[in-house]
Amino acid sequence: METMARGLWICVCFMFLIHISTCFYLPGVAPEDFHKITLLTVLRILGKFFVVTVLRTPLTWILDNLPLVVPLRRPDQESSLVYLHGFLVGLKGQYAGNKDEKHFIHNHLTFVVKYHRDHITELSRIVGFEVKPFSVKHEYEGDWDENTRLTTCVPHAKKTISGSEAPQEVEDKKEIIFTYDVEFQESDVKWASRWDSYLLMADDQIHWFSIINSLMIVLFLSGMVAMIMLRTLYRDISKYNQLETQEEAQEETGWKLVHGDVFRPPSNSDLLCVYVGTGVQFFGMVLVTMIFAALGFLSPSNRGGLMTAMLFLWALMGLSGGYSSARLYKMFKGTEWKRITLKTAFMFPSTVFAIFFVLNALIWGQRSSGAVPFGTMFALVFLWFGISVPLVFLGGHIGFKKPGIEDPVKTNKIAREIPEQAWYMNSVFSILIGGILPFGAVFIELFFILTSIWLHQFYYIFGFLFIVFLILLVTCAEITIVLCYFQLSSEDYLWWWRSYLTSGSSALYLFLYAVFYFFTKLEITKPVSGVLYFGYMLLLSYGFFVVTGTIGFYACFWFTRLIYSSLKID
Repeated sequence: METMARGLWICVCFMFLIHISTCFYLPGVAPEDFHKITLLTVLRILGKFFVVTVLRTPLTWILDNLPLVVPLRRPDQESSLVYLHGFLVGLKGQYAGNKDEKHFIHNHLTFVVKYHRDHITELSRIVGFEVKPFSVKHEYEGDWDENTRLTTCVPHAKKTISGSEAPQEVEDKKEIIFTYDVEFQESDVKWASRWDSYLLMADDQIHWFSIINSLMIVLFLSGMVAMIMLRTLYRDISKYNQLETQEEAQEETGWKLVHGDVFRPPSNSDLLCVYVGTGVQFFGMVLVTMIFAALGFLSPSNRGGLMTAMLFLWALMGLSGGYSSARLYKMFKGTEWKRITLKTAFMFPSTVFAIFFVLNALIWGQRSSGAVPFGTMFALVFLWFGISVPLVFLGGHIGFKKPGIEDPVKTNKIAREIPEQAWYMNSVFSILIGGILPFGAVFIELFFILTSIWLHQFYYIFGFLFIVFLILLVTCAEITIVLCYFQLSSEDYLWWWRSYLTSGSSALYLFLYAVFYFFTKLEITKPVSGVLYFGYMLLLSYGFFVVTGTIGFYACFWFTRLIYSSLKID
């Protein structure tokens, strides 16, 4: 009875807590209620954006945390709308019957503010912010003064701007009159669903095609790995274990002959440990971010939330990075774990921070509002030195204190001479070939990512992206295992660095694709803008290199330990 009474009391308390609990919004995403949405309300919210965004193309303004969009109808689907993030400053065109190209500016903006009214509280919330830009050559009578009325735009007569007026051409030392109007539309869309139309995926078929394309690559590689593991290796191990005389063993060729050298520490083993630890840290950050984004925890209304989450997770994953580098360093019989941990904590972040600081200085030099302020830079440094570095050292201490990883076979004191290799087994050729398939598994999705970054399109299909990321992981592991087997079969035991570079070389193809994208899709003419593009794409490729390289390294590490632990060696 006493137990039942205690359980009943707990249930009552739990129900009481549920009754008094209330929902809450994350910082920066809470709705704003308006008793009456007027033109002054819109101008008050938009006022601070007119100055800071006037030099950006396309122009991106924000109203109640909603980005300004231009609704466009698709030619193939009249009932379907797509949204352009921001509007273009102008356009290039020709007059009818004239072949000369002219520049026209969008000097009239028709804003459409959509709101949803709660009929119980009589409060309204903004659920849409659209614009229709026009190029209009405004006309007026007499000289210009504060009382001048435009004949092309008369608000009291309800004469609105349409696309039939003569456009405003950009000419030297000619005046341009800028106008706007605001239209308010009541909408049935509720505040919680206002982002649905922005994030509507119009081209889902191409994403499915990307996944099917990547799955074909994975199935092809899986078949090769299965053939190696189930047929070739099984036959080779069984035959090798059945050899009875030393003469028969000496006649054997292939991957079995290098068992005494395959686990010999590589040259520049310290640097390899650092890059492996950095890759583990970066991989953990990407994986956790992908999971949270796919589950919908990273709201698009919380601008900057994705980047903030990635930076914070990078700092927390320093524990796994330090642990991995120290464990591998101890397996190579190293003793100065603090030096390796220090390099792991500073090598990759310092390189990225130095490049980022130079790029940000270029933005400062242009007096752009897109520059990262000093306060944010200081916060990044604090995140690095205050959280990431101590966690890397903690992980390194834990990893080095654990017992070292034992090799499945003994290493000979004298290194075996590597025979001359065929041209197709050359290290450079093999590494470059190995990066093609991992890049091929992601390049279609990469196009949409670059479009969202540089052409201001919305990208919020993290479910597709997570599937492609898993396919990339499997592809990197399998192509590295296949090429590692071919390398060992030709009696070349220097697999440590090659396994990292084989899958990591896909970053080279990513950067080359970024160059191709720059010249075919973007219209960047200013040198500073070009430097910013290639600088940021270099950082993206560098991060892609350490992630894919680490995946390939651990796949080969598992593969070599598996096959050599199956051999009976006296």
